[in-house]
Amino acid sequence: MNDEANTVIRVHAPGGPGVLSVEHQPVPRPARGEVLLRQEAIGVNFIDTYFRSGLYKFPSLPAVPGMEGAGVIEAVGPDVQDLTPGMRVAYAGVLGGYAHYRTIAANRVVVLPESVSCRTAASVMLRGLSAHMLLRQVYPVRKGESILVYAAAGGVGQLLCQWGRYLGARVIGVTSTLEKADVARACGAADVLIGTDNLPQRVQDLTNGAMVPVVYDSIGKDTFETSLDCLAPRGLMVSYGNASGPVTDVDVGTLGAHGSLYLTRPTLMTYIADKAELQASAAELFRMLEQGVLKPAIGQHYTLTDAAQAHRALESRKTTGSTILLP
Repeated sequence: MNDEANTVIRVHAPGGPGVLSVEHQPVPRPARGEVLLRQEAIGVNFIDTYFRSGLYKFPSLPAVPGMEGAGVIEAVGPDVQDLTPGMRVAYAGVLGGYAHYRTIAANRVVVLPESVSCRTAASVMLRGLSAHMLLRQVYPVRKGESILVYAAAGGVGQLLCQWGRYLGARVIGVTSTLEKADVARACGAADVLIGTDNLPQRVQDLTNGAMVPVVYDSIGKDTFETSLDCLAPRGLMVSYGNASGPVTDVDVGTLGAHGSLYLTRPTLMTYIADKAELQASAAELFRMLEQGVLKPAIGQHYTLTDAAQAHRALESRKTTGSTILLP
């Protein structure tokens, strides 16, 4: 097996989608505490584009992007317990995903229940664990609250709509088109606002002047001030994405001027750094999938060698739901 060719996508220098290089290497061997995973599906996320472009830095170059996938364990390294070849597992938040075969620390994978396919897992692990973090940990959403969700038709946005509705929240979604608004409504958004023009006033009208206690903003630079204006006093601004570029040069005094607001920039790895935390978060995610609360939609799939095309589609904001690569 280790003499087989392993298709990988590597970045030698940051740049546009064209820097994603298709290469063939030997299948790696698992080191101590690692497993070798034959991936059946790989998730594509905005964070992959951030690493590729240089907005986020790889530990070293050349590097393999991708932080989410699922497949079958082919071999285990020394000192690996409770995992054996043939098990189906998934992971999120670990670089090196754009490959047919990859090694990964055993304590970073979770075993998939029979009801969850590898394609579903690859489409939902990073997004689903992020939705869990946002709704259950960063701001524990309560029944009867109104929450504002940007990119409500996107991969994370759809899950926030579905999970938020299950928790009893009134989800106000923000989308860029009528077609995406329909998707958000189908996922549980009670109200959908198209575009961000005059957004605070429209939120005020929907909430009878109360505004919202939390905003989940994945857009970044272009919507930061608008999001602050949508919050109720002492509300929480959750900036968790950079689709329009990173938020920079923030004057902390503006939080006071907008009503003693709170601001956080959460990263998933902080919330699943401990193996027990990862397992507990994944278990709740899988329960939501099994109960039908979450219905992740794979809007697009590409072959692994077409990773650059997948990045172009994602960055053009022409995608809906999740995007996966198939080795």
